[in-house]
Amino acid sequence: DPLSLDMLAKEGIFAARRAKRRNMERIALCCGGAAVNSFDDLDESCLGYAGKVYEMNLGEENYTFIDQVKHPKSCTILIKGPNKHTIDQIKDAVRDGLRAVAAVLEDKAIIPGAGAFEIAAATSLEHTLKRHATGKKKFGIQAYADALLIIPKTLAENSGLDVQETIVQLQDAHLASPDGKTLIGLDLHSGTPTDPKLLGVYDGYRTKKQFLHLSTVLATQLLLVDEVIKAGKKMGKPSPDDALDMD
Repeated sequence: DPLSLDMLAKEGIFAARRAKRRNMERIALCCGGAAVNSFDDLDESCLGYAGKVYEMNLGEENYTFIDQVKHPKSCTILIKGPNKHTIDQIKDAVRDGLRAVAAVLEDKAIIPGAGAFEIAAATSLEHTLKRHATGKKKFGIQAYADALLIIPKTLAENSGLDVQETIVQLQDAHLASPDGKTLIGLDLHSGTPTDPKLLGVYDGYRTKKQFLHLSTVLATQLLLVDEVIKAGKKMGKPSPDDALDMD
């Protein structure tokens, strides 16, 4: 209540009332303290540390800032923009970046980007696996390789480059590498094949794993649905004998 806040303020203690539960949990993680329900449970081990605590008015709202903490395990990112649309875009970009970093830390693995993985996988399917396949399997392998090339094709198209020429250059550069296994990606600025490691362009391992798994599952399910529809159409057609009986 206001009386308690006034008494604490006279003693030089900053107090905030009606704090949301999630904010209390974040403050504990930020400062290193622990939340207690009564003064009876309060002791020195429950206290955290913050070098500076102050209140600032931003727009039409007052915000409390907690700075200069020693071992923070939680933080708040303040996003400012001219309108709600811009703020939402910045928020999505920050969230995507944080999730990408978290995925890399959890997987402890990254993959060269710039379409290098897709070029290497498609080239390997066409020049290695397809040669040892027989019958209709070759068409499936070729279709899978063509599907993988959609990503480098999209990168080339968005950069204003000739798509077919770019893909051919990337595949030739990959095959011309000393061991034939060097990952070659697309430099979007120059339009030339390059090593994505030199550009610092990487993709998440989890992202590649998921899109390979989901695309295969979805394609399989679509093929199963096509077969069911085809069988249904055949089952619905009357046989020639039944047509003669009707006449």
